[in-house]
Amino acid sequence: MTVMNQMYIDGVWRPAADGNESPIIDPATEQTVGSIPMSTIADVDLALAAADRGFQQWRAVDAWTRSAKLRSIATWVRENVDEMAALLTEEQGKTLVESKGEISAAADQFDWYADEARRIYGRVVDGHSRAQRLFVLRQPIGPVAALTPWNFPVLLVARKIAPALAAGCSIIVKPDAEAPRAVLCLARACEEAEIEPGVVNIVTGNPALISNRLIESDVIRKVSLTGSVPVGKEILRRCAEVMKPASMELGGHSPVLVFEDADIEHAAEIVARAKFRNNGQVCIAASRFYVQSSVAERFTERFVEVVRSLKLGDGRDPQTDVGPLANRRRRDAIEELVADAVDKGATVCCGGRRPQGFDRGFYYEPTVLQHVRPDMKLMSDEPFGPVAPISTFDTLDDAIERANDTPFGLAAYVFTNNLATAHLASERLEAGMVGVNNLVIATAEAPFGGIKQSGFGREGGSEWADAYTVTKYINMLL
Repeated sequence: MTVMNQMYIDGVWRPAADGNESPIIDPATEQTVGSIPMSTIADVDLALAAADRGFQQWRAVDAWTRSAKLRSIATWVRENVDEMAALLTEEQGKTLVESKGEISAAADQFDWYADEARRIYGRVVDGHSRAQRLFVLRQPIGPVAALTPWNFPVLLVARKIAPALAAGCSIIVKPDAEAPRAVLCLARACEEAEIEPGVVNIVTGNPALISNRLIESDVIRKVSLTGSVPVGKEILRRCAEVMKPASMELGGHSPVLVFEDADIEHAAEIVARAKFRNNGQVCIAASRFYVQSSVAERFTERFVEVVRSLKLGDGRDPQTDVGPLANRRRRDAIEELVADAVDKGATVCCGGRRPQGFDRGFYYEPTVLQHVRPDMKLMSDEPFGPVAPISTFDTLDDAIERANDTPFGLAAYVFTNNLATAHLASERLEAGMVGVNNLVIATAEAPFGGIKQSGFGREGGSEWADAYTVTKYINMLL
């Protein structure tokens, strides 16, 4: 498969209008492994004009044809999973196993929406008079601007392209400039599936330049963002100025409640392994651990044992469990959070430093902290990295109060073998998603999204159509 390093606009692969490019850095080696176009305003305007034309064509395509083409995209992605995963690991740092998992999950999105394309239902309403007919239609909202980050670049883009196409919308995607090449493979998949020119466009480069131009354009009817809370607030403010609907899947700070009746050793093991998936750079990653006091020592001992067994290294090495952080910014941020916690009295159980023997690469040891307090920045700022703070609680009420004591509300997790505790905790946790005895909860067929400052709107499940369609009511007098 040819490595894609150009933008995809109106069915054509293009460099930037001025030829400007930005380097792509391998997080494991800090070496330049490629480059990507830095789009100009002219490039973005070209994509806008293409998306406008593409929408008029694509909205007229019947649902069965849209379904078949979405299925073809899924097939192409699965057939090229190895090549795409290699690109993803090279530019993002996660292990090849995790990269293959992400690519497969992206294919699942297209499979799911291939079916959903045929399930966009309206309704007929029986009104006051038999002389009237009342209809409710769901129609595509229009060209969509999709803004995505670097932590799951392929999956997060697939979550936006697939529903947009299913609904009959065109889309312009701005992937993160640090990890764009595997994303551009999705454009290749759309090309192979014979998606009409202009329906799917991918522009790369400066986030502010691209997003501002897209949002201010009358062509764009909808903005979908996956990103941080500060970025979400800025994008939402700009959307409000032009009365443009937006979906916001923003940051989290997910609590894990471990009750004394859980299988403690098993819970510690699966939580420890899941916590360091993608080096903790997961919006729904477990990031605050609250363990009932009576079992806290047992849990922590096993948790630390598992963490110490994780092998840190280059994601291309099949023996690696945890790769480098995606960029220098993340490593610096984690160092700052750990230093703040230690200065305020936290105890480092393992990790807490850059690993010895790694002269290059953005590596940081998987870290476990005890004796953490609410005033430590780690407990209020989303860590988004390989650090696990553990504290204790005594009662269910205590656990819920501490878990809900943040402005975030994306995901939360509960470990218990008591059915009543599982129900009560799940219902009282302020989060858009709750996992019980499980941390791997994201899947195409279930709604994904948060509450509070973690955003609004849902991706996946049957709720997806609310984001990509508009409701039209027709009152017909016979």
